[in-house]
Amino acid sequence: MKHIDSRDNAQFKQLVRLVDGKDAGFGLVLEGIHLCRAWLRHVGRPMQAIFDAARLQTAPELAELAADLPDRLCMSCAPRLARRLSQVENGQGVYFVVKAPAPAVPEYIDHNGLWLDRVQDPGNLGTLLRTAAAAGIRHAYLSSGCASAWSQKTLRSAQGAHFVMAIHEQLDLLAECGKLKVPLIAAALGQAQSLYSEPLPETCVWLLGNEGQGVDASLLQRADRRVFIPQTEGVESLNVAAAAAICLFEQRRQCLSRIQRDRPNKSGG
Repeated sequence: MKHIDSRDNAQFKQLVRLVDGKDAGFGLVLEGIHLCRAWLRHVGRPMQAIFDAARLQTAPELAELAADLPDRLCMSCAPRLARRLSQVENGQGVYFVVKAPAPAVPEYIDHNGLWLDRVQDPGNLGTLLRTAAAAGIRHAYLSSGCASAWSQKTLRSAQGAHFVMAIHEQLDLLAECGKLKVPLIAAALGQAQSLYSEPLPETCVWLLGNEGQGVDASLLQRADRRVFIPQTEGVESLNVAAAAAICLFEQRRQCLSRIQRDRPNKSGG
């Protein structure tokens, strides 16, 4: 395994640029055992794996991870260099250089999905993806103006959701409306009905908007239904990620209830 001990090393300088988001066209950096293991399990080998040399000698998890990779893809670096690559206070000493997946946008949309219009906070975006994945949604469509799905903060917030979802970025959601074969339901306050007023469809696309401005007016007009979450008077509206969690899991609850209700009673009678 190659070892780097100097900040002046050309490969290390390239890594710093990737970590700082200055050369996204080349790739991106995943940090931490959980994310790196998830990438291996769901996507495959990275382009490169970098280990903190000191931790590699003392942490069995890192040694096991390195052993799972061809030696030609791995390199170690001095602890002070590894700390420069870390985006958190207490890094775990492992980094994968990968190319972000860019799945093709489907020709039509007949599945449950999450449409996000200009969600700007990476933490919110990561939480939205994590929540959608937990609710069984496997497709996310992000408008231009959204935070990057593959930024370090989004990745940390999503906790592996990226690897079980197809994430489409930089879309004109208004143009995508023509592909919809299922209802588009928008979370909104104006001219909306309670989330609980009528049954939710088993399959639909959920539309959520910018933290301050909500869904763009022209896009909101294309929604088949607008819903709001009833809450105590005098309180500000919910955070977009919290609102999404309530909506998605209410849909899931209703779907599971229908399945349970329609299941044949095997106890007789």
